[in-house]
Amino acid sequence: MINHPMLIFGGTSNPNLVKAICAYLGVEQGLANVEPFPDTEKLIKLESDVRGKDCFVVQPTCAPVDENLMELLIFLDCFRRASAARVTAVVPYFGYARQDRKDAGRVPITAKLVANLITSAGADRVLAIDLHAAQLQGFFDIPVDHLTAEPVFLKYFRENVISDLAVLAPDAGNMKTAAHYASVLGGELAIIHKRRINGSEVECEEIIGSVEGRNIVMVDDIISTAGTVCSAASLAKAKGAGNIIVGATHGVFAGAAVERLKVAPIDEILVADTIPLNHKANGLSNVKVLTVAPLLGEAIKRIHTNESISSMFENV
Repeated sequence: MINHPMLIFGGTSNPNLVKAICAYLGVEQGLANVEPFPDTEKLIKLESDVRGKDCFVVQPTCAPVDENLMELLIFLDCFRRASAARVTAVVPYFGYARQDRKDAGRVPITAKLVANLITSAGADRVLAIDLHAAQLQGFFDIPVDHLTAEPVFLKYFRENVISDLAVLAPDAGNMKTAAHYASVLGGELAIIHKRRINGSEVECEEIIGSVEGRNIVMVDDIISTAGTVCSAASLAKAKGAGNIIVGATHGVFAGAAVERLKVAPIDEILVADTIPLNHKANGLSNVKVLTVAPLLGEAIKRIHTNESISSMFENV
């Protein structure tokens, strides 16, 4: 067990999640003052003494992504210069995660750049939930604890049993996750064959497996522009599906997402509170937010006491 006391700080991107994590752990939140200059530069001053402490800063890099990322980097620099014993960047949502490869000429691998920035700013380790691709952990030269929100969603589905269930994978990359949900919840498995038209539009061409007369669950890591889930839901409905429930760890709801979701044949949309709902998404009557605060709180406690993180998911 580490001998240094623990302190948890929060940036401004998701203050409610920070409070919920501190409530779960029964600790007071570390004090910090975040003050913008007239030219929009930020000054961050730690009001709590962090010398020799085990410090955690919770700051998802959601919209405005660049502003929240810069705030995280400044926090990390504060801890390093104030002689914290260890600093963990808790990034429930990792912005730029989808820019993880060089798939055309003269483009960056921004996910790697951001990983380098977080490391250079002073983080000793990173705690994240449902990175867009698990291999992003390899972009960091420091330890990464990669959590999944599956326990949170599975708990909800166990408490709200769905009859005649089919778990529909919205694309091939989601097949492993969908298979796990189908196995745990006792449903059939189906998969969408889709074709991406551009960055915000997809065409779902066919369903492999049967959804006729079945209630559908689709779970993904992110709802961004909602093109995939809305197209998949429409196709499933056309194939005779019953109720359709969509779950996503990160409810980004960018671009035309809310407008699409309002008219899509989706009965319930589940998202985690890794990022706050934007003002548009608050207008969706079928959105339900599930909290990951206990999940993050337990992981933070185990990091602090040098216990296993992976054992949290052994019975999921």
